[in-house]
Amino acid sequence: PYTTLFRSPMPDLQEQFGQIDIYLFDQLLRGRIGPGMRIFDAGCGFGRNLVYFLREGYDVFGVDTDPTAIEYTRRLATSLAPALPMENFRVEAIEEMDFPDAFADVVLSSAVLHFASSDDHFEAMLRGTWRVMKPRGLLFCRLASSIGMENRVQLVAGRRFRLPDGSERYLVDEALLLRLTAELGGQLADPLKTTIVQNQRCMTTWIVRKDA
Repeated sequence: PYTTLFRSPMPDLQEQFGQIDIYLFDQLLRGRIGPGMRIFDAGCGFGRNLVYFLREGYDVFGVDTDPTAIEYTRRLATSLAPALPMENFRVEAIEEMDFPDAFADVVLSSAVLHFASSDDHFEAMLRGTWRVMKPRGLLFCRLASSIGMENRVQLVAGRRFRLPDGSERYLVDEALLLRLTAELGGQLADPLKTTIVQNQRCMTTWIVRKDA
């Protein structure tokens, strides 16, 4: 099945997939995301995770609070999928999106939620992201965590910590992610996977299937 992702005879992977998150690429390889699905990128930035979906004719949507990023993503969509309406990509905060409930088959949240300023902000962002996903839909989320680096992060306030790389992030941990999975009404599609970048920061991949 992996070969169906690639064009013959020798694809230019950068052209075909852009700078896609490697863990999102893994979901493609495993057949969890396929043609006909509606893709929603909650915090799409400059569209780095959307190149493949735009090229392959998926119904793609996205929001971001940065107008420059949305303008760039619209230009990207125009070049790769000119039939897509430009209003699919909007300058909106994910906690205040105008898109309807149960809208998308797959919701992407890549390096977004750890910018929450407080517990309330994090919950609002997460529930806004979850709201637009269909029953049995898939949430692909990558976010900063303290998993594996608990003794190397410094508490700032609430769940905001200063990381060894000097950045400040809202950090989750295993217990919180498991509790949120149950509270939202979902099931882990994969075990939590955490990458530690040379004792500087941690990124956890949290993939959840929404209950029917």
